[in-house]
Amino acid sequence: MKMTAVPLLGALCLGAALVGAAGIDPLSTQPPASSVQLIPEPGRTTWAPGVRDGIPARSTICATIAAHALGNGMDDAAAAIQQAIDDCPAGQTVQLSAGTFLLNRFVLLNKGITLRGAGPKLTKLTKTNGARAGTYLVDDASPIIIVGPSRWPKPDPETSVDLTADAVQGAMSIEVKDASGFSSGQIVLLDHDDYNAGAWLPLPRRLGNDGAAPRIWASDYVVFNRHDPPEPSDGRFPDSLEWFARVNRPVNELKEIARVAGKTITFTTPVHITYTTAKRAQLTRYYPNDTHVREAGIEDLTVSGGGNGNIRFEAAAYSWVKNIENTFWGGEGIAVDHSFRVEIRDSTIHHGAFSEPGGAGYALSLAQGSSEVLIENNAVHDANKVMVVRSSGAGSVVGYNYMDNGIIASNLEWIETGLNGSHMVGSHHILFEGNESFNYDSDNTHGSAIAMTVFRNHLVGRRAGYGGSGNRRAAGLMFGSWWHTFIGNVLGEDGRMEGWSYDDPGDGIGGSTSNAWQDGGAIWRLGYDPGHWDQIADPKVRQTVVRDGNFDFVTGRVHWDRTPRDLPDSLYLTAKPAFFGDRPWPWVNPSGAVKLGTLPARERMGDPPAP
Repeated sequence: MKMTAVPLLGALCLGAALVGAAGIDPLSTQPPASSVQLIPEPGRTTWAPGVRDGIPARSTICATIAAHALGNGMDDAAAAIQQAIDDCPAGQTVQLSAGTFLLNRFVLLNKGITLRGAGPKLTKLTKTNGARAGTYLVDDASPIIIVGPSRWPKPDPETSVDLTADAVQGAMSIEVKDASGFSSGQIVLLDHDDYNAGAWLPLPRRLGNDGAAPRIWASDYVVFNRHDPPEPSDGRFPDSLEWFARVNRPVNELKEIARVAGKTITFTTPVHITYTTAKRAQLTRYYPNDTHVREAGIEDLTVSGGGNGNIRFEAAAYSWVKNIENTFWGGEGIAVDHSFRVEIRDSTIHHGAFSEPGGAGYALSLAQGSSEVLIENNAVHDANKVMVVRSSGAGSVVGYNYMDNGIIASNLEWIETGLNGSHMVGSHHILFEGNESFNYDSDNTHGSAIAMTVFRNHLVGRRAGYGGSGNRRAAGLMFGSWWHTFIGNVLGEDGRMEGWSYDDPGDGIGGSTSNAWQDGGAIWRLGYDPGHWDQIADPKVRQTVVRDGNFDFVTGRVHWDRTPRDLPDSLYLTAKPAFFGDRPWPWVNPSGAVKLGTLPARERMGDPPAP
């Protein structure tokens, strides 16, 4: 059942005014019943992600492919499945039987059809020349399925057009220098240049350092991983500036054009952050051969063995995976690149082939400006990082997922980042609602992510399958993670918080001259840099974070930064989602006598192993 999404008050609600105009009608939204603006600027935005009007239930079968006719995993089935996809009319379904299908070449789902199995325990798509256990090396660096027009789509730099006025956060329209070439229905990239707008920012004091303060490169929005004097962590800079975004332009988002009138371009959804002409804001089209594939879906099957992820959305829009099992991959289990309003739901993503840092063991990845993605009701566990978001994410929602057991296989004591919208500079405006995870954090490995909202989650502080004392925290923000809002969360576990503190100040008082941060666990660890435990807390992280209505099991009470108020049930749903059935919702209730109910995605996992 698809819920109608709602924005926070203050977002523009212009859909009704544009109904009947030439082009695509913008998304019609209504403000929540509450008149309280919970999320302060600049973190406030509209969250209405995923497939508009819900994933279609397609009943017309254009082709049925039987596993036994293709050797039940003995013969390569890629050509037969690709031919069925190529021949299938839009809006219909290629049906795979129960059994095993060998795909040692990827298939390209390049049109608006559904590829459906008989169920994730029954239909299995396997690649035997891809991932290898315990190593980042793969035999064939290809995925199993690509949803999109091609393997490597990208925006066309020759089409970039300067904006003539700032694209203001919350606006539906922008003004450009030349609108020729833009048209209704196009998916386009909006970005600006934060790197060249940056300057050296003095870092917080480092204990025992009596010399000149080191500096880091930062704009008014984000921090880049470039130090003065240089540090070993800078080794991938400046190459990293173009890994997951147009060079120097990591603050970005994809937009869908509703209509073009003169030099005014109207989008179907609001702009999520302000893009300025001072930073040379631009709008860019994709190459003609990389036009976004719409309404393509994968359902009811298992994928395993991919050598560059198992499933990749590459320039996809209004597309989805639903009720799948995704396991044993190299790279990212599911990657979402250059994509708009993709939906990942009701699935299990678990046990990557290589659980070590370096990019070969992530479960979920958003990158390359991907925006307004919905990740909902999934169980994601046993990977190096359960998710990463790299220069992307605007307007996305990570809702009601169970995410656990992020590990470094060679160092099980170190507690990885759990829920997060980070791992490359520039990501912004993601809502994390109703999830359970061992922590929330925002890392600074390749620069900072900003303006995230964390609402009604259970942040446990412990991984279900592992112990570990390295950087124990329920909620952390590394240096540069500005404008984060935590509201209505439950932090920690009843009866398990011995040796934990409430808030690690990171000020060096009472610590050694080389360590500003306390040992043991902390509910809150804000503004730290794991590359420099001698560095005191980032003051801007502390100044811009909002912590309201969160209950923790260390102090046993609810804490408010602002005046206490009633909390809405959701920041993106108008009603209880169908997958909760008869279970109580919201399941996280920090002010209630019963703090925690049952999360369906967690319930599907059964009892976790003891740590």
